[in-house]
Amino acid sequence: MRQINDAHVAVPGLAVVEVAAADDETAFAVQELLAARCAIAPADRTTREPDEPGVRLRFFLDLQQNPDT
Repeated sequence: MRQINDAHVAVPGLAVVEVAAADDETAFAVQELLAARCAIAPADRTTREPDEPGVRLRFFLDLQQNPDT
């Protein structure tokens, strides 16, 4: 996965969320749960790391905005 840079977490309320899950469906379900509570920049695909189980999904979250904006 790409590196997290300063802009991703530049102010309080911004976060980078990385989900490790057994499968794509579980990872996207976690993303959807958080999207219902706060604004996110959703990911559209998961990644698989060689020699590691499951998948990873990284997305960006902003606690200062409503999910509708």
